[in-house]
Amino acid sequence: MDGQVFTVSELNGRVKDLLDKDVVLQNALVLGELSNYKVYPSGHHYFSMKDAEGAIRCVMFKGSAGKLNFRPENGMKVVAGGRVSVFPRDGAYQLYVSRLIPHGVGDLHVAFEQLKEKLSKEGLFDPAYKKPLPQFPQTIALITSGAGAAVRDMIRVLGMRYPLAKVIVMPVRVQGAEAPPEIVGALHYANRYQVADVIITGRGGGSIEDLWAFNDERVARAIFASQIPVISAVGHEPDVTIADFVADVRAATPSNAAELAVPHVDELREVLDSNGSRMEAVLRRQLYQYRERLTDFRTKPVLESPLGYIQQRRQVFLHMHERFSGACLRQVSARREQFVELAAKLDALSPLKVLGRGYSVVKRSDGHVIGSAKDVEIGDKISVTLKEGTLQCAVEGRT
Repeated sequence: MDGQVFTVSELNGRVKDLLDKDVVLQNALVLGELSNYKVYPSGHHYFSMKDAEGAIRCVMFKGSAGKLNFRPENGMKVVAGGRVSVFPRDGAYQLYVSRLIPHGVGDLHVAFEQLKEKLSKEGLFDPAYKKPLPQFPQTIALITSGAGAAVRDMIRVLGMRYPLAKVIVMPVRVQGAEAPPEIVGALHYANRYQVADVIITGRGGGSIEDLWAFNDERVARAIFASQIPVISAVGHEPDVTIADFVADVRAATPSNAAELAVPHVDELREVLDSNGSRMEAVLRRQLYQYRERLTDFRTKPVLESPLGYIQQRRQVFLHMHERFSGACLRQVSARREQFVELAAKLDALSPLKVLGRGYSVVKRSDGHVIGSAKDVEIGDKISVTLKEGTLQCAVEGRT
């Protein structure tokens, strides 16, 4: 057998060297469909990319995976950028991915849709959790850039519409990696110390990258957790962010947010004037009614001749007194006659009448009335009640 003999490791190493020296393969872009996508506890991502004719193993290490703006899923068509090399231990070549982009749409758009779906399933967009805005807020907190045009527009509109309200500006970054933590921190601070009755958070318009801080999951959850009502005012009318879905009220622009937060002082003045006119009309009607009643009272006999009225009432009282007295006398007479009649009947039935005719009542020592000789024994003590007095006797015999 002619030719150079390699060990397995040597052959794998030689192939690796060849691939590593290929400039094209060191910066390859590969289009395919994700398959067997797995994220390990180490933070590394392992998956395959395939098309109708073949497949290739891929790995994305933790550092590169941390820069993803979307969540890769099986079946998703992507473009992977990276280098092709061999893993010497098993001789398998694979694509070491450094960046991953959804095919056909931007990765930020995919990330937006994925987060929107996730939070929607959790109920963060449910209208049942939306808090009503206070009708007359005393203090309004603006969580936005302290130097942008948006904050100036909101302060101008608030001052023009409702100068009674106090405006607190809580400056934060609204763009870049530092923006989400600062916005979240401001929301937590405003709620912890209850610095305002309503919060407006947002910024002016821009690209999806410029507005991305308001598509951050941390910001969305902080808005949802806010006890103070939150108005989202991000960008212009066509711009929609995750914050808009979570907030209690979504405004088309920062200026529109200021309009939604407070009533217009001129409108309030009109309402007060209208209410004042209605109250005046009501009071006039009541005054007219009271005047009519007073006029009616003036024609009453009691006011025209108080003594005559009293004399009239006295006569009525005397008449009623006579009627009542007569009724009472008749009632007493009837009861007296009834009493006499009943007393006569009771007297006729009295046992004393019987005793007066020579009869007596015989009782044993226990008070029991004796009606028969059989009720006593020889020697029993008995009492004999006569018309006048009582005899104490002993039974010496019976027949």
